[in-house]
Amino acid sequence: MSQDSSSEVFDVAVIGGGVIGCAVARKFALEGARVVMLEKALDILDGASKGNSAILHTGFDAPPGSLELACIKAGYAEYLDIRERLNLPLVRAGALVLAWTEEQEAALPGLMEQARTNGITDIQPLTAAEALKLEPELAGTLRAAFRVPREHLIDPWSAPHAYLLQAIENGAVLRRDCEVLGGIYDGVAWRLETSRGGVQARLVVNAAGLYGDIVDERLTGRRDFHIKPRKGQFVVFDKTAARLTTHILLPVPSKTTKGIVVCRTAYGNLLVGPTAEEQEDRSVAELVPGALAALRRRGEEILPALAGEEVTAIYAGLRPATEYKDYRIRAHEGKAYITVGGIRSTGLSSALGVARYVQALAVKLGLPAQPLAEPVWPRLPALTDEGQRDWRAAGNAGIVCHCELVTRREVEAAMEGPLAPQTLAGLKRRTRVTMGRCQGFYCSAELAAMTRDRLAVAMTETADG
Repeated sequence: MSQDSSSEVFDVAVIGGGVIGCAVARKFALEGARVVMLEKALDILDGASKGNSAILHTGFDAPPGSLELACIKAGYAEYLDIRERLNLPLVRAGALVLAWTEEQEAALPGLMEQARTNGITDIQPLTAAEALKLEPELAGTLRAAFRVPREHLIDPWSAPHAYLLQAIENGAVLRRDCEVLGGIYDGVAWRLETSRGGVQARLVVNAAGLYGDIVDERLTGRRDFHIKPRKGQFVVFDKTAARLTTHILLPVPSKTTKGIVVCRTAYGNLLVGPTAEEQEDRSVAELVPGALAALRRRGEEILPALAGEEVTAIYAGLRPATEYKDYRIRAHEGKAYITVGGIRSTGLSSALGVARYVQALAVKLGLPAQPLAEPVWPRLPALTDEGQRDWRAAGNAGIVCHCELVTRREVEAAMEGPLAPQTLAGLKRRTRVTMGRCQGFYCSAELAAMTRDRLAVAMTETADG
């Protein structure tokens, strides 16, 4: 065991800087705990949280009575409650669940009853003609649908950045490039061995996502579940395609996946995906041309006018699926240790609810809670047209990325402070630079000059995405 790099004993060590870890760190910090986050990558949101469809789910199709449903509903409510204070976007889109076959049409009544059981009672059954009136660009082969009015679109990265930034501004500490290698609990505190030295904490929360079962084994000697990475590939169309639908277009889900979604993004593009492909590799999500071509064909089957639209980007992400359908969240008796695992495609929606649940478990384990009387509420810059974009404001020093209208002032602001990116991918997630139509062709040289000696991995050294 390496020597502790500090004699400080934190109240809580959160392992993993994905959306769940960021929300958990925020919750504990607001409850008065001294928190340290340990992230093995150079930047946060570098695992499962870097690739998602950015939908704020109601939980209408979650398993009734499940922990997942409870966390989604609590997370959804809290997001709506706090988003304006943190300057987080919300695109009130609504969703249509679409049936294209006789079998899918037969499944709609059961799905609607499940939604009502889950407390989502404002759903609206639609005939094909009624659905086509709402969305005229849908293919005429549609058989039936129902509408879920409160499914919405959000920014996939601003929310977790805001959660962690609020935690830090209220006393939390972030340690990046800090992999947890092992640890011992002495009955009072954990002594964690990391790639950057020792860390002491009274409570450990494992929110390591794709590596959650590995961290469990390193710290407790056992695994109660096994991560089975599920790859999702996406196709992103140019912003002109967003005119083709106002709703989130959802398929009838299968037993293993929610299926392929077609929707606008909070940034004004149109997205088709994800696929659902199990693999062994936990770190690399390779793009497969055949699967991407199939995604595009499926998108065109749903919205035929997509055939005339250009693709701006393609990407893939990994979801930390397990052999179980529900979340795997449990407190380990006698170890001051909580596992948060198996948070699949609904993590962005449920994160704040998961954080509440985990903090309640911690109280039962004996961790005191003394909520901050006047917590700091940072405001994130607006990255979507729902907010006041900086390119419209005076003194922004000019636009660097013209595709996404990112200003020099925005890039400089992102490069400062406790959450300054260490990689180009991190800078992208904070500002949207290089993520537009030209994919960085015109702005990369200027960005390389602006970020020289300020990133852990220089832009000239990597094709970081």
